[in-house]
Amino acid sequence: MLLRAPVPSDFQEWAALRRESRAFLEPWEPRWPADELERSSWRKRIRRYREEYDAGSAIAFMIFERESGKLVGGITIGNIRYGVAQSAQIGYWMGEPYAGKGFMQDAMDTLVSHAFGTMRLHRIEAACIPRNARSIRVLEKAGFTREGLLRSYLCINGTWQDHFIYALIADEHRDGSKRG
Repeated sequence: MLLRAPVPSDFQEWAALRRESRAFLEPWEPRWPADELERSSWRKRIRRYREEYDAGSAIAFMIFERESGKLVGGITIGNIRYGVAQSAQIGYWMGEPYAGKGFMQDAMDTLVSHAFGTMRLHRIEAACIPRNARSIRVLEKAGFTREGLLRSYLCINGTWQDHFIYALIADEHRDGSKRG
């Protein structure tokens, strides 16, 4: 697996994978706008990624299979806060043909190591819908601990959904005490 920032030329491959995986992704994501898979929407997305990166508030990555170079998903570290918090949140998606093949686990491990190493964060959080067994498995295998339930936390596919909140602390990651 290889992580890299999205670029404008990723549009065709991104749109095709998202279109092919739509039914698989929709239960776990905000409602898709009518123009979700249009080039104009992609340009706005790329612009937002750059603005968030420049502001130091988020970094978006595309996940590629190293051997084939195919796009398999995406992972973002956002809501980056320094000062007394030194924390961030991780969000991710995987194309349906690539789910369950270890790509997200590898991407998560790489991003977590970057967050605690280069970025010098102390805490990383992730939220997932309680019935999303795949996401729970990724987080727990990466060493995250479930800390509680956030009621009516995010509007997913048009409905306010409860989410489990998971967190991983830098010291737990370094000593491997929480690895699944």
